Amino acid sequence: MSKKKELIAVVDDDQSLVEATVTLMESVGFNAEGFFSAEDFLSSPRLRCTACLILDVRMPRMGGLELQRLLAVRNHHIPIIFITANGGEDVSAKTLAAGAIEFLHKPFSQESLLRAVRSALAISREDLQ
Repeated sequence: MSKKKELIAVVDDDQSLVEATVTLMESVGFNAEGFFSAEDFLSSPRLRCTACLILDVRMPRMGGLELQRLLAVRNHHIPIIFITANGGEDVSAKTLAAGAIEFLHKPFSQESLLRAVRSALAISREDLQ
């Protein structure tokens, strides 16, 4: 599967972070799309082709933890990288225990995010086999 076919979805209520992250992903050859709420992502036809989800913990209405639980209930097994400016060790532990592959604190380095995305895509590819 080529990089261009694997969608990286970025879900965060911070528009500048979404735009910067999508630009970063595209600059290294990935296909990326941004969503400004969990609800927008859930209602998108892109949900089914998402190979990696970069997800903010705290957002208005539905937060990242709730979205993570909902995806699991709906049997959508998407590798998730959580990002946050506010989460402590308890939130990190909850997300990782529920299956997230990484938990990054804002601000994070481009290298750490790209490393996490590559790991997530490797997991996504394994699930397809």
